[in-house]
Order: sequence, then C-alpha cells, then structure tokens
Amino acid sequence: MKLLLASLLAGSAAAFTPSAFNGAAVTARTSSSSASMSMETSADLKVLAKKLNPILGFYDPLGLAEREFWGQSNEATIGFLREAEVKHGRIAMFAFVGYIAHANGITFPWAMTMDGTPFPQGLSPPDAWDAIPDAGKYQIFGLIGFLEYWRECSSETHYMKGGKVGAFPAFDSKVIPGGALNLYDPFGLRKNDSEEKKASGLVKEINNGRAAMLGIIGFASEGKMEGSVPALKGIIPHYSGDFMAPFSHSVLPHL
Repeated sequence: MKLLLASLLAGSAAAFTPSAFNGAAVTARTSSSSASMSMETSADLKVLAKKLNPILGFYDPLGLAEREFWGQSNEATIGFLREAEVKHGRIAMFAFVGYIAHANGITFPWAMTMDGTPFPQGLSPPDAWDAIPDAGKYQIFGLIGFLEYWRECSSETHYMKGGKVGAFPAFDSKVIPGGALNLYDPFGLRKNDSEEKKASGLVKEINNGRAAMLGIIGFASEGKMEGSVPALKGIIPHYSGDFMAPFSHSVLPHL
C-alpha cells in the first residue's frame, strides 16, 4: 500500500499531462545520430486532450509539455511523462481496488507466511501492510523491480525514443525458465482487437487512472487527517503510521 502511494506521489505531476498517441513524425535528438521516428509532440497533446476531457481540454499548469528533461528532446520528455502517467494510473487502480478489498476483509485463502501466520483481520489497509513481515515486503519490491527492469530493457523501442507508451513487452520463455503468462492480456483475449478499439481503450484507461489517483490519495488523506475529505469522514479509519516508511526498520543504517 505504501509503495503504491509513494509511486503515486512521485508521478502526480505527470497525471495532469494530457495523453494520447498520434504518432507525429519528428527528428529525435536522443542519440548520436539523428533518426526520424514516430513520437508525440506538444501539438499532439493539445489536439488530443479533448478526447480525454472535452470540458477541461489541455491542462498543463507546470508547463511540463514544453520541458526537456535530462538534456533529452522535448518529444522524449513527453514520452517519459506519458509513460509515467499511464504507469501511475495503473498502480492507482490497483491501489484503489486493493484498499477496498482489505477494508472489507478480503484476503487470499492461504496463509500469509510460510510458518502459517494468517493474513491479519480487522485492520485498516495501511495497518495491514504494516503487519506484513519485512521479508515479504522485500519480495514484493523485488518483483516490482524486475517488472520495471523488463519494461525498460525488453521493449523493441523505448518510449522516450518513439516506442508505444504503456505497452508492456511479452515475457520471453528463453529468458524466464518455464515461461510465464504475459502481464498484459495473459490469455490473448485482446489480440484481435482493432487499433481503433485499442486507442479507445487507452483513453478510458487513462481517465480511470486519473480518477483512481485522486481516489487513493483521498483515502490516504482522510486516514491521516480526519475531515480532510468530507465525503469520507467517518468511513476511513485513522492511520497512525507513516505512509512513506514502507519497512518496519530502515535498511539505510545497515548499508
């Protein structure tokens, strides 16, 4: 839970960058040799923002769509921000549903640990995270780290160099012993969808992700400061822990 919230906070600015891929052809400045590839521009964002929110339209108060991060091109920066928004929206949707599941006492039917310790009951979602042994949390962080590594290193074209934003590469059975179900569409139910349907689905996913980001931050805010979200007052229990301290004991003093 805390990891999800930390990720959301880290990507909150990107959540307000209008998103849609239109494949404008530009010249990338991200490598020693110039190459023409399909990358989004700020003009694409301004045109396509209406698909995400026809009322608000283009909304970029921090001017992120005009920036050039780390000496990269503006188009590469837009690719980074787009990927960040899609990723954090997906995390927020997991967090929102996960919070509701824990709040209603829904857990896996097996024991939480190898020694038979059951999942805690009667705790708020963040308190339930605190009850997980650090050894289990390290495994969760390790899996997330692997998924991040696979996304960054296994894509045919990186999202900052014209690659498709939000596309998670398939797992390679030559690299992963025994193979694995793909993270996206593991049963191949969407493989025959048209490009138009996929584009429409991405717009819906982004909007749902934005709503989920606001929702999970609302849960966390009300948990720490009662009454900060009037609609949730008396519904979300108080949390006395620290959302930004995912482990029981910091690993830094031991490094």
